[in-house]
Amino acid sequence: MNKIVFIPIVLVLGIVSIGFYSWFFAQPRLTRVQMAQAEEALKKLEQAKEISKENEETGKMENENTKKNTSVVEKKEETNPNTIPSAQEIPLEQMPEKAPDVFKVRFECSNGNFTIECHKDWAPIGVEHFYELLKVKFYDSARFFRVVPGFVVQFGLAGDPQLNMKYGEKTIKDDPVKQSNLKGTVTYAKSSLPNSRSTQLFINLADNVRLDSMGFAPFARVIEGMEVVESINPKHGEAPDQRMIRMQGNTYLNSMFPDLDYIKRAYFVK
Repeated sequence: MNKIVFIPIVLVLGIVSIGFYSWFFAQPRLTRVQMAQAEEALKKLEQAKEISKENEETGKMENENTKKNTSVVEKKEETNPNTIPSAQEIPLEQMPEKAPDVFKVRFECSNGNFTIECHKDWAPIGVEHFYELLKVKFYDSARFFRVVPGFVVQFGLAGDPQLNMKYGEKTIKDDPVKQSNLKGTVTYAKSSLPNSRSTQLFINLADNVRLDSMGFAPFARVIEGMEVVESINPKHGEAPDQRMIRMQGNTYLNSMFPDLDYIKRAYFVK
């Protein structure tokens, strides 16, 4: 009886075991070759991720460098091409009481800088007077109020009416003409009357030799920045009224001719 019961149980367990193993081995399986290929693919994926991170970091650095380089270029482009490197300024207290035989003056202007060299032997009276005006900063903030292309650029009326009253009425004796009014030379403006030179000056924009016989005696010449002189705004020509400049100075010019180029400051340099 017991054997009869045991035999069916064994048969049932055997059938179940055979069914389980048949199902298990019927499931899909990766071969060794496929496993190796899968592992290799995973390694390549990880390497690709690392390279992507490195490229991203490199890209960020390149962008930062590009921004810096662009900033430098923009700063260079903003630099005025007419600006001459600063010459060494000589403090007023170091200048002698009387004008040296030869000295240089830098004009810092709204459109750039230029430098002139003064020669006492060319026109001693004119040079000495110019030297005195520089020491009181007469030309600082003065406008280039008369610009005739191909002829002259004129200045020498102070922006402060008080300075015009104090120095503008003082005239000096004429110097004999020893140098010709060639392009770049600096000369006093004057009337047809003798000994009428005062504070006004002009720079020749061409060889104006016809002025020699009219008593215009050059006392200096532009040695740096002639291109700056030639680029002074000629828009208003001879329109500004000199009488009004004497009376109102830059108040008049700023209201009527605000775009005139001007001298920021004039000073002695080595």
